[in-house]
Amino acid sequence: MSRATHRRDIRFATAFFFLSGAAALVYQVAWQRLLGLTTGIAVHSVAIITAAFMAGLGIGSHVGGVLSARLTPKKSLIAFAAIELAVAAFAALSVPFYYGFLYRYMPQLYDGMVQAAITHFLSLLPPTALMGMSLPFLVRGLVEERSDAPRTIGLLYGANALGASAGAFLTPWVLVRFLGVTGAILTGAAGSAIAGIGALLLARRALDSMASPAPADAPEAAPPSEDTDEAPQPLERWVWLYALSGFVSLSLEVVWFRVLDVTAKGGAFAFGTLLAVYLLGLSTGTFAAARRAASIRRPLEVFLTCQIGVVVVTVLAHSLLVWLPASFPGISWIVAYGQTPYGVHLRAASAWEFVIVYLVLPLVLFGPSTFLMGFGFPVLQRATQKDPVGSGRTVGLLQAANIAGCTIGSLFTGLVLLDKVGTSGVFQCLSLVSLLIALVGWRATSNTRFAWLAAALLVLGLTFPANDHLWLRLHGDPDPVISLVEEDAASVTLLTPEGERYKLWINGRHNSWLPYGWLHTAIGAFPAIVHPNPEDVAVVGMGSGDTAWAASSNEKTQRVVVFEIASSQPRLMARVASREGMSRVAQFLSDKRVTIVKDDGRRRLHADGRKYDIIVADAIDTDSTMSNNLYSVEFYRLVKDTLKPGGLMCVLGKTSRIRAAAQRAFPYAVAFREDLLLVSSDPIVIDKEAWLEKLRSPHLVDYFGKARTREIADFVRGAVYAKIPPSGAEVNWDLQPKDEFLRPFLDHP
Repeated sequence: MSRATHRRDIRFATAFFFLSGAAALVYQVAWQRLLGLTTGIAVHSVAIITAAFMAGLGIGSHVGGVLSARLTPKKSLIAFAAIELAVAAFAALSVPFYYGFLYRYMPQLYDGMVQAAITHFLSLLPPTALMGMSLPFLVRGLVEERSDAPRTIGLLYGANALGASAGAFLTPWVLVRFLGVTGAILTGAAGSAIAGIGALLLARRALDSMASPAPADAPEAAPPSEDTDEAPQPLERWVWLYALSGFVSLSLEVVWFRVLDVTAKGGAFAFGTLLAVYLLGLSTGTFAAARRAASIRRPLEVFLTCQIGVVVVTVLAHSLLVWLPASFPGISWIVAYGQTPYGVHLRAASAWEFVIVYLVLPLVLFGPSTFLMGFGFPVLQRATQKDPVGSGRTVGLLQAANIAGCTIGSLFTGLVLLDKVGTSGVFQCLSLVSLLIALVGWRATSNTRFAWLAAALLVLGLTFPANDHLWLRLHGDPDPVISLVEEDAASVTLLTPEGERYKLWINGRHNSWLPYGWLHTAIGAFPAIVHPNPEDVAVVGMGSGDTAWAASSNEKTQRVVVFEIASSQPRLMARVASREGMSRVAQFLSDKRVTIVKDDGRRRLHADGRKYDIIVADAIDTDSTMSNNLYSVEFYRLVKDTLKPGGLMCVLGKTSRIRAAAQRAFPYAVAFREDLLLVSSDPIVIDKEAWLEKLRSPHLVDYFGKARTREIADFVRGAVYAKIPPSGAEVNWDLQPKDEFLRPFLDHP
């Protein structure tokens, strides 16, 4: 085969490997959503699912690498095609499997973190192992000569990462929004199938014996000494270095998402956008290095410099974000935007906000780091590739090591470090890790560049801003003396003063007020007043505690369970409970009937089998990440099945879809105003006088206060039977989350 033809084949391969990468990220984002229903949306669940996904990729990379060394190039391309077609077939059946079977009928498989992790791993292993095998087989099919390996592998990896970036961006912004979860996954399946067919066409003209297959245990040959100006390093050393690189990169991804999530104010598009920018930088760096890798004479120095630079540039960028004065160009905009209560909207007046929050800020904070991550990959191939026959095996081993590091980094940072030291502490820990790498590089190469990098990391780590400084800057620089900050693995929670009240912020978004406001109180109060004997109450989400406090107002209530994924919220409430004006907060936290359970509320309602007289969900904005889990028809049907006879739920129906979804599940509904519905499986008799009589009782007047009691009474007087939505009214479904992905496109906040 001529070199011109071979290069044309490589270009063809990069096109369908682009599709393969796009499909893989569609699956990851969509499957994360489906599997989150089984174990919840808490960070522990996300970390376990991500680790299971990555573990499958790592196993597949290693297995694929071993098998590829036994095949000819033609058979390797055929194997790659079979993998893509198999992934497409699995994806087409994944919604019935993950959602229709595992979620609906096998919740017992997810009891306990260990059992849930095993179930996630086993259910994700078939598709992820296949996806992990794809690169080694494709490399074996296309690498002809050792000298071409870095460029060829770099082009393939870069194209795959670029496709993954496109898939990550399109999944929330386009595919799920317009096609739903099922449609998004089927679109990804089409991409995998096209990639498989393309590989079959490419395999038709591949030679069947470009080089002799090598046995799986063939020893690695050392590279020719004239290739580089460095002493050759054993492959095992590169494996450990690349594993450490994976640990650092995924640990950074966890804290990058935390920063972007707060900046984007908990918007549903934050995760996909982060992945898109991350992978875009990765692909750009890979393409840049692929063209130069063959001429690099000191690959160890270049690779270590890239890995250390990854941490240096992002720690420096985040430090400057906090330490630069608020009047500094660009920083002044961030401070002003941080004071706004909600996320960006794609109105003409807010287009610049979108560009800054979702593009400019991520590119500044971690764009250079991801570029350096990508740049190091072809350099790694330059140092490790020995012969075409073993090229796939080498890639597979290195990728497996990197993914193992990624898995450990995701779990350790998400489950341990964020809880123990917070986001700032993670940056400081990674600075220390990189400092040690710099010292190793200095000793191994005698290049003083690494000594300077070590010194820079020491200074950056010691001077990195504390958690309070970081989060106050991203919330608009409120008064640091009387503002309060709490962070855990699940959320960043702040109280900022405004007059005689405090604003409660959760992940950058305004949630409620202290002392308690009327809306959250009403959601909990209405069912507590109407129900004749509400012994057992469940509240999904704590927030400021307002909804749960109001839902506990009935003297007949014996047990109140509050499900909350963030321990930072009760900690923050406890810090202000003794302050002037916070008697309601203290009353709620000291109520012996109340138990706060750190868990995902929907998951527990689905898995526990307990029955309640009242169930309420604390109000969250419809465009918050995964908010649809509490606004879909399936959620309201779950609540209906979990209520005792005569049980009640109060729904804050901010949109017509939410109201229609609630009424699709519950046949009876009373409206206290258009967006406040009391729903039940049993008829609700409107007895305003009886309800008002309860409100006039000394207990409730004392509990709510005279002013708040009058406000609730005004709504009770306006109660009417809710209008039945049209039979064709649009609703939110678990697999069609309309409202969650709509708000940024509306003409109003």
